[in-house]
Amino acid sequence: MASQSQGIQQLLQAEKRAAEKVADARKRKNRRLKQAKEEAQAEIEQYRLQRDKEFKTKEAAALGSHGNSAVEVDRDTAERMGRIQASYRGNREVVLGDLLRRVCDIKPEFHANYRVAG
Repeated sequence: MASQSQGIQQLLQAEKRAAEKVADARKRKNRRLKQAKEEAQAEIEQYRLQRDKEFKTKEAAALGSHGNSAVEVDRDTAERMGRIQASYRGNREVVLGDLLRRVCDIKPEFHANYRVAG
């Protein structure tokens, strides 16, 4: 009996060591997975920052050329508005006088299509 008991004890100890080895292997595996995930995250972040920087550079170049266009458009608009306002100030009295004359001086006359019944 003692040998059976000793054999069972050895089997239990072997099973315990095997369970410990499996647990250690799982821990190592989990650590490797976690480390790989962190490395992948860092790589993704680095790639994202690189692409973002490239985008900002291209955006600045595109907006820089549009920025000059916007300044030109603003300048051209101000120039046109100045010409329109000058034309308005110069022709206002003439146009108002002509409009009032046409409204107030009524000359009644028959229309060309009017027919007298009779």
